[in-house]
Amino acid sequence: MMRRLYSLLLYLLSPLLLGWMALRARRAGGRWEVLDAARFGRYGRTRDESGAVWVHAVSLGETRAAQPLIRALLDRGHRVLLTHLTATGWAEGERVYAAERADGRLRQAWLPYDFPGATGRFMRHHRPAVGVLIEREVWPNLVHAALHAGVPLVLASARMSDASLHRTLRLGALLRPAYGALTRTYAQSLEDARRLERAGARQVAVSGNFKFDVQPDRGRMARGAGFAARLARRVVVIASTREGEDAPFIEAIRRATGQRRARGDDACPPLLFILVPRHPERFESAAGLLQAAGLAYVRRSHLLDLGDDSSTAIEACRDAAVMLGDTLGEMAWYYACAQVAVVGGSFAPLGGQNFIEASAQGRPVLVGPHTAHFEQAVNDALAAGAIARAADPAQAVRQALQWLDDPAGLNRMGEAARDWVRQHAGAVARVVDGIEALLLQAPQQPPGG
Repeated sequence: MMRRLYSLLLYLLSPLLLGWMALRARRAGGRWEVLDAARFGRYGRTRDESGAVWVHAVSLGETRAAQPLIRALLDRGHRVLLTHLTATGWAEGERVYAAERADGRLRQAWLPYDFPGATGRFMRHHRPAVGVLIEREVWPNLVHAALHAGVPLVLASARMSDASLHRTLRLGALLRPAYGALTRTYAQSLEDARRLERAGARQVAVSGNFKFDVQPDRGRMARGAGFAARLARRVVVIASTREGEDAPFIEAIRRATGQRRARGDDACPPLLFILVPRHPERFESAAGLLQAAGLAYVRRSHLLDLGDDSSTAIEACRDAAVMLGDTLGEMAWYYACAQVAVVGGSFAPLGGQNFIEASAQGRPVLVGPHTAHFEQAVNDALAAGAIARAADPAQAVRQALQWLDDPAGLNRMGEAARDWVRQHAGAVARVVDGIEALLLQAPQQPPGG
């Protein structure tokens, strides 16, 4: 009954929801196809080849987190159907799996909106053997359609904060059956597992966080390290900043660089900040804030136009206090350039962003006070001496500069970060083993039907 009421409300509000999606697409740019037929589960008369492992990675962060899982599935000979809801997720999947898309081992598709008819048509068209939802994408009609089609669903690298649990419990009559219909749930931590069980999930196991198994792009790391060596500057990357964080970080940079210049502390080697907003729609606003602050800056996209690590690109950085990271898919390059990483999304009440990739490269990391989305990882990393916490952007910038003045301390913290990541790897292998066990149990689907 509650799911039917939810569906009715979804239909009634769909003009507003689709309008919001269209506005978001216009601001963000990229491929959204908000009104594409596939968004409503309409595919014409063709039918997809059945039996793929369906992985749903809603946006950019989940697509990156799912990379080691997808790579392991492909390496074991499974075909993969990869779905998204956002343009950034699609673009990342398109970039990373270009070869697999070309040879047919991986297909990309839009996940339809959570209308009952659309989700049912999605299942009948694609006929996956098993579905894997990354982190927290549990939609009532989608889960119901999978259950009706006999498609076992796995929630993998699952997380649930206290706030999310409270929201879920308030909607218990709607969401509890959805969580209860999941075949298996693999939680990031024991605390996540307990919350997911309270939300209604069954067959819950603690497998760990996929982000520990993500392998940074070695080619980009090598190019970033080479660029940094030629640049010969001390570099702090401020990564994945979210709404409301750019302005205070830029002000902290302005104050810090001004003070060090006045003291003559920034003579050799000079200092460079790299500011990387999380979402591409904020690249221009960040550029405007840098200009208004009177900070000389250079865009990463401009350096690429000049030839990546060419002499011309290096020269373009000479007078810049800040590099604006206005590209996607280059986080490995940014971290490889830097000696210290400050990870945003945690200096405003937004739950934090993934800092594990920086730790995997041996970068000492600073996070802010708001890290609910990575609560267990943050606590473990703090205990291991792999990261530190700052109260606000100004304190984060001050602490980063103090670390730069202590190379021995930087090295110790970097090694602690690498060791901490290595100790927590292995989540993907555990989940893939579980998926393959489900595949062995699943009835074989006849060809073409």
